[in-house]
Amino acid sequence: MNALAARRRHPAAIFLLLLLGLILTGGAYAALAPKPAIAAEASAEQVKEGQELFKTNCATCHGANALGTNVGPNLAGVGAAAVDFQMGTGRMPMAEPGVQAPRGKEVQFSEEQIAAIGAFVASLAPGPAVPAEEYTTGAGGDPGKGGEIFRTNCSMCHNSAGAGGALTRGKYAPKLTGVEGKHIYEALLTGPQSMPVFNDDNISPESKNDLIAYLKAMEEEGNPGGMALGSLGPVPEGLVAWVFGLGVLVGAAYWLGQKGA
Repeated sequence: MNALAARRRHPAAIFLLLLLGLILTGGAYAALAPKPAIAAEASAEQVKEGQELFKTNCATCHGANALGTNVGPNLAGVGAAAVDFQMGTGRMPMAEPGVQAPRGKEVQFSEEQIAAIGAFVASLAPGPAVPAEEYTTGAGGDPGKGGEIFRTNCSMCHNSAGAGGALTRGKYAPKLTGVEGKHIYEALLTGPQSMPVFNDDNISPESKNDLIAYLKAMEEEGNPGGMALGSLGPVPEGLVAWVFGLGVLVGAAYWLGQKGA
């Protein structure tokens, strides 16, 4: 018994216990952590096709090896999800330099070409992959839970109705109506412009699907209360009150004055 008690008091015992605890904790996390929603992997032929497309259409700004220039950032590590978001929404290629790439009216490349360029960029360094369709449509998602996530993480920039809002230095948070669920998911993964990154460890794929379900439900609901006035809150509402409300009061005062004259 004395020998056993001496071993327990040995200085190395604490170290071994901590090491064992770390191993058990790490193993449990690896087994139970949410798995990322990843689409199918790219083939060597697709990577080669994407490299040729990249050299022809993107290398002027991002460099022949996508390592960046003085006019375009380094793309190593941004992943296929960033390429799919930027090119799939028409933000890239940019029509002209600016503080922020606006959503394009037309997408310049086909889905196959965008996927090929994304495969090439993804081959440069590990980065977020294009998410699987299972989590990008909002189907089966819980809009109630999605609303809580949106109000906690998104509404301060995109406004409570997802109508967007102004940021600093000429940038802005774009409106979220009419945006594909896949691109919403990719924006969360990659954090374009001033947006923070919400990877699948921060917000799980299932929770992202809930968020997409909420945005789609809010968009389908419309404006049952009447004119939305851009959903920009008290500023346009106050303007309407001053212009039209004050106009009615002035008109009424003038009519009463003419009547009494």
